[in-house]
Amino acid sequence: MSLKIIFMGTPDFAVPILKSLSFSQHEIVDVYTQPPKKKNRGQKISISPIHKLANELKLNVKNPENLNSKKEIEYIINKEADVVVVVAYGKIIPNELLDLDKTKFINIHASLLPRWRGAAPIHRAILNQDKETGISIMKIVPKLDTGPVMMKSKIYIHQDANYESLSSDMSILASQMILKALTLIEKKEDEYIPQNEKAATYAKKINKQEAKINWQDTARTTIAKINAFHPNPGAWIYFKGSRIKLVKAKEIKLSGTPGKILKSNFTVACKENAIQILELKKEGKKKMLVSEFLKGNKINIGSQI
Repeated sequence: MSLKIIFMGTPDFAVPILKSLSFSQHEIVDVYTQPPKKKNRGQKISISPIHKLANELKLNVKNPENLNSKKEIEYIINKEADVVVVVAYGKIIPNELLDLDKTKFINIHASLLPRWRGAAPIHRAILNQDKETGISIMKIVPKLDTGPVMMKSKIYIHQDANYESLSSDMSILASQMILKALTLIEKKEDEYIPQNEKAATYAKKINKQEAKINWQDTARTTIAKINAFHPNPGAWIYFKGSRIKLVKAKEIKLSGTPGKILKSNFTVACKENAIQILELKKEGKKKMLVSEFLKGNKINIGSQI
């Protein structure tokens, strides 16, 4: 037996999950994703990673500005889907749809709920130096990320993990979990456990100013910021009038005035210990090793960043 599924998602994180569903016995009747956007100065139209994959898989794509119109609500109702799978879609689902008896709305969230509800759970877990995180599959309710949880699975956060690598590992885990969840739904064996509201924490959206390196932080906190914000928005510094994103660094047991360059290999003092910058990215350029950067950029030991 197969289920009729509507998939709603947008970013790279959702791609392995849609792939997994497309290779299953279940039928994907529609894929909803964010509308195409104009990108960069050339104003070239850019479609989402999910839109691109859906085109490759020859699936029907819909990208309304919102789901609140009578026409859109009726369209979804008339599809009579068994399950709507939502993964970082980025739009609010109307209560009128959530109240449907014949259609289950489930969300794949990148944290161990109720920890890190909200927009940036992976970033916040790394930034907070958590030892583990995971995937939660829950029933969608009107209040954001508060629905009862059907299933969870943990994943260890390696010390060198950044947003890019951890997000990739978590999306692969989610692509396996969703098939198990759909099997339970198929067999009518799905059960949902309410979240503990007292344990809830919130992962607010990231802004570029927050990603600026503060040398008054410890070396460990600074590295956590670099890892959490790679590749976007990218932890950054000003160096000789240019903004540079830091891609990778390691902690060095040296001390000095925070922000002072201590060694010619681009080791910079923090509030506690120092960091050696290993990879960086200049504005408009590709990322590079610091050894390449230093060939054309002189740094002065003792100067302040």
